Amino acid sequence: MLAMNTAIGGLMSAQARFDKSAVKTVQDITQGKDVVSDFVDQIQARTAFEANISVIKSVNEVTGRLLDMKA
Repeated sequence: MLAMNTAIGGLMSAQARFDKSAVKTVQDITQGKDVVSDFVDQIQARTAFEANISVIKSVNEVTGRLLDMKA
C-alpha cells in the first residue's frame, strides 16, 4: 500500500499548493499585480491532484482484482 500512501501525500501537497496559490491570487488582484503565474500554479496543482487521484483509482482496482482472485 505504499502507492496509496504516496498518492494521499501527493493529494495533500497539491491541495496545499492550490490553496496557497489561490490566496496569492487574491492578494495580487487587490494589489493590481499580474496573476497569470498564479493561475499557472493553480493549473499545475490541479493536474498533480488529478494524477494522484488516478493512482488511488489504480490501487483500488488492483486491490479489488487481487481480492477477487483469492475468493
